[in-house]
Amino acid sequence: MNNKTTERLLAATQDIWEGYLNHPFVHGIADGSLDIQKFRFYLLQDYVYLFDYAKVFAQGVVKSRDPEIMRVFAGYVASILGGEMNIHRSYMSRLGITEEDAERVKPSLNNESYTSYMRAVAAEEGPAEIMAAVLSCALSYEYIAKWIVANYPNADQHEFYGEWVQGYASEDYAAENRKLVAYMERLSEGYTESQLARLTDIFVACSRYESMFWDMAWNEAI
Repeated sequence: MNNKTTERLLAATQDIWEGYLNHPFVHGIADGSLDIQKFRFYLLQDYVYLFDYAKVFAQGVVKSRDPEIMRVFAGYVASILGGEMNIHRSYMSRLGITEEDAERVKPSLNNESYTSYMRAVAAEEGPAEIMAAVLSCALSYEYIAKWIVANYPNADQHEFYGEWVQGYASEDYAAENRKLVAYMERLSEGYTESQLARLTDIFVACSRYESMFWDMAWNEAI
């Protein structure tokens, strides 16, 4: 496939993404040494993040004129609120956290800043820019999980963190990401250099926010 736009976005964030792999939180999941309290903090922050993440996709429905693209964005709203959140709900059950408990959690300052940025992009710009905003989170989780599996062969069998690794390293998750990439290419077809530069700026900013999210989780920073 010709993924010129996505390849450009990934090339611009190579150093940032390499930093994810060196992060102590990621290594803690990989080798099973992560303090469960840190994971609990991360899980709850990510849970509230996903509601705003879904709203960004929902704005894609509003901004799109192509019915197929509208269905794509709408489908991801449903899959985030259902499928991806199932990983979180499973862990919440194991940790004795109810959905009511989780929904009372206030987002950290970094979390709120990240989602506010994405929602501003979604409110002010078009479908391709919205796709650039959501793509960093989706692709980077696959990138991290597959790196963990490749370098820590038993990580997906860990009694606690294995479910997280399996979910984001799965073929089902990768297949959904391939669809997102294909639509990124379709939406950016015919874009000028300045428009492509804007997509890159958005993707870089969201990748930096992802790095800050891992820092926030490690430090349990509100």
